Amino acid sequence: MTSSCTSFNGRRGTSRGYRNGMQDIPRPVMIGVAGGTSSGKTSVCQRVMDLLGQTDVDSNNRQVVIISQDCFYKNLDEEERDRAQRGLYNFDHPNAFDFDMMKETLQAIKRGTDPVKVPRYDIGSSRRMDEPRTVFPVDVVLVEGILVFYNKDIVDMFNMKLFVDTDPDTRLSRRVVRDIKEMHRDLEQVLNQYTTYVKPAFEEFCLPTKKYADVIIPRGADNKVAIDLIVQHIQEILKPKSKPKKRERNVSESLSSSRPH
Repeated sequence: MTSSCTSFNGRRGTSRGYRNGMQDIPRPVMIGVAGGTSSGKTSVCQRVMDLLGQTDVDSNNRQVVIISQDCFYKNLDEEERDRAQRGLYNFDHPNAFDFDMMKETLQAIKRGTDPVKVPRYDIGSSRRMDEPRTVFPVDVVLVEGILVFYNKDIVDMFNMKLFVDTDPDTRLSRRVVRDIKEMHRDLEQVLNQYTTYVKPAFEEFCLPTKKYADVIIPRGADNKVAIDLIVQHIQEILKPKSKPKKRERNVSESLSSSRPH
């Protein structure tokens, strides 16, 4: 397979409505990537981006973009921020996300006509940053997060839905390492948050959305076969459908076809 997507067009906003050999899908192609905490969702998206040849492309010129659901966490008030600092706030519950803002932002991106401002969230301060991120019209949008399949209106936007299915022990070990290193929490605090909030929320809200997935990816980014097949499928979707050549009939064919049988 090729390492780049040759069907990306050079002009933004001009590829919407192209036909392809599989089905009619307007640009951009919206792909949802769900899964539990530390399951490897971001790594899967990055691997897809690598195989489509977009990783080293300037951000203003990329035709594939990754958007994290974490961008749409709600701003916390002072009391909630204090609880979050002590590991006592449930970031894995649907109430932690601003689904209305997420829906409006993705709808604007899906229209593919103008640059869209996407919020950036600072998990350390539990607030949105002052400077949002600008996303230009692209061909492929990868939206990853633990609850990207939770809201029906958002689910309906996706042309392809992937669920990254990773062993719970693996996810826990990754979460422990990440939170200790990045959040500067101690082991007891991380384990308490996991057993109190993360694991129950996964079982109640995230895992049931697995049924909406078109493709389930065991082992996350380590499953190279599955990711390669997904990339091939994306490339097929993006490939413009060639018009069949009209067969010209010669004189002898015309005469023979007019004879009575």
